[in-house]
This record gives sequence, C-alpha cells and structure tokens, in this order.
Amino acid sequence: MKKTISFALCALILLSLPALPGFGQTAQDALAKMIQAMGGKKALGAIKDTTISGSVELAQFGLTASITMYQKEPDKLRIDMGLLDMVIAMGYDGRKGWFTDPQSGTTQEMPEFQSRDFSRQALGNAALLDPQKLGITFALKPKEKIEGKEYIVLEQVLADGHSIAFFLDPVTYLPFKAKTRAMGQSGAEIEAETYFSDYRKVENTMVAHSIRTLQDGVEAQKVAIVKVVYNSNLDDSLFRMR
Repeated sequence: MKKTISFALCALILLSLPALPGFGQTAQDALAKMIQAMGGKKALGAIKDTTISGSVELAQFGLTASITMYQKEPDKLRIDMGLLDMVIAMGYDGRKGWFTDPQSGTTQEMPEFQSRDFSRQALGNAALLDPQKLGITFALKPKEKIEGKEYIVLEQVLADGHSIAFFLDPVTYLPFKAKTRAMGQSGAEIEAETYFSDYRKVENTMVAHSIRTLQDGVEAQKVAIVKVVYNSNLDDSLFRMR
C-alpha cells in the first residue's frame, strides 16, 4: 500500500510541475529537428558551396544595393555589394578577413575584431552537421515569447566561447531569429538580432528569402534573396584577398 501511495504522490508532483526548458527534449533533439526542417542531413551534407544573390537595404545609410554571397564549406565566405558605380567586397578565406576600401578601392585586411566576427558568419552547414569536429556545442535554454508566441531557444557555443541563440518555431522547427553579441563598426560591442522569414524550397532544402538584421534594436539592413544556387564548384581563390 505504501508503494502505491508513493507512486501516486510522485505522479501528482510531476504533473503539477511547471513546464521546464528542455523537459522531455534535449538540445540534440532540438538540433536534429532543426536540421530535418532545413532539409535533413543528406541534403545539407551534399552542399559543398552556395551562391546567393539579391538586394540589401542599408537602413543606416538610406541606400539599396545588389548583393551576392558566396559560401564554401566549411568556413569560407565572400560578400559582393554593388553600390552606385562600384563593387565593395568582403571575404574570409578560412584564416583571415579582408575588405575593399570604398574610398581608395584597394583591398585591405580586416581589423582583428571584424575578422573574428566574419569568421563566425563564414561557418556553413558543417557547424550543424558535425559540430564536435569544430569544437561547437549546443544547449537548450528556457523558451522565450516573441509577440505572444513561444519559441524554442537553442544556444550554439563556438570553439572560442562565442554564443548564438537560435529561436526555433515550435511547429516547423525552422529558425525564426538568431541573437548574438557582435562588434559594431566602431569596435564597440552590440546586440545583433537577425530575423528569418519567407522560407522557400530550394532543391531539397528550406531557405529564408527575407533576412532582417537589427543592431541594438535598430534596423540595420534587410536582405531580399532572389536566387540560391548550390554546388557551383567555387574555387578557393574567390575567397582570398587580392
């Protein structure tokens, strides 16, 4: 009789507990569901490079530019912006970052803090599919509400200790928002929030075609994606400083 009472009491206590972050779900469960929502391991693992083209509104300057982004697994990135009569390029070759100086037109190495931030942006699907190899870990955080809707929060911690919080839609498990700390143009730390919307199917993957970025709560830029192309056999030289 005592055992029956104890079991019933434990069940009652468990039922009365408030919902806890990750209760019944681990960080690995949430990560696996996010990967599946984005296309699955097979589809994402087959991507060796990605070329994205579209336009970007630079709210801080009141300008709109064409933009082409190149990413090559696991850690190379280049962004070309067509602004007025010039193309401003920024890149990371897996070791260092560089940029085109719009005043002189010359190519220069990025300051260390900018190169470090750019290297994080350069991480591709390998950061999700094989995080241990890159020293990346994931943790489930308490759920958070945005405009009345509760989102699953999955924190990614990079090898250097830098963290990025992904806010996952509780139904689709696609990322709705990413939040992190970054360095602004002046070198001062800012809070950067990126919102993803207008997901569309590209081959066997789901890609957000509208990306909006806020810095310390103020809109900094909005990217509208027009075209996404996978596996163009991008050469490493595209990502090097010239």
